[in-house]
Amino acid sequence: MAMQQEATKTRTSWTFDPAHTQVEFSVKHMMVTTVRGHFADVSGRILGEIDDPTNAQVDVTIQAASIETRNQDRETHLKSADFLDVEKYPTITFKSKQIQQVSKNHFHVYGDLTIKGVTKEVELDAAINGVGKSPWGQEVVGITAETVLTRQDYGLTWNVALESGGVLVGNTVKVSAEIEAIKQATDQTQNAAG
Repeated sequence: MAMQQEATKTRTSWTFDPAHTQVEFSVKHMMVTTVRGHFADVSGRILGEIDDPTNAQVDVTIQAASIETRNQDRETHLKSADFLDVEKYPTITFKSKQIQQVSKNHFHVYGDLTIKGVTKEVELDAAINGVGKSPWGQEVVGITAETVLTRQDYGLTWNVALESGGVLVGNTVKVSAEIEAIKQATDQTQNAAG
C-alpha cells in the first residue's frame, strides 16, 4: 500500500527560464589561448523537490544550431558535419540517472549526454545557489553545473596539426551552466478528473 502511494505521488515540476539560463563552453585554440561560446536556445525541466534533489529527474535539450562564439565563420564551421552536424543532429540532450549529495547545497549529477548521436555518461558538479520569489510571485531556484568533456568521445574529431607542434583545436571542452528554473503550479483538478 505504501509503495502504491509512493508511485502515485505527484512531484513538483520546475521549468528552465530561457531568459536566465545559459550553457557556456570553452576550448583551447592553437594550444595558447581559450575560445568561449554558448548556446542561446536551452530548455529543460527538473521533476522533484528542491529540499531533496537526490530524487529529482533532470532533462535538458539544447538546440545545436543556437551555438554562438562571436565569429560567424567559426559558428558556420561548428554547425557543419566537421563538428556538430546540426542538420542531421539538431539537438544535444542530457537526462539524469542519479544525483548524489556531497554537502548541503552541493551535488554530483550523473546522466546521459547525447551529442551528434553519441551518448556517454557524464558527471556534473552542481550547486543549488538559492530559492527565491520573483516580483511576479513565481518561486524560482538558481543552479550552477559544470563538467569537462572530451570532444573526440562524441565523434567531434576534426583538427589541424600545427607546424609548431600540437593542434588547432583542443580536445578538452569545459562546460558550465547557469540555470534559473520556475516552479510550476500543480493542477489538482486534472489529477482528480484523470
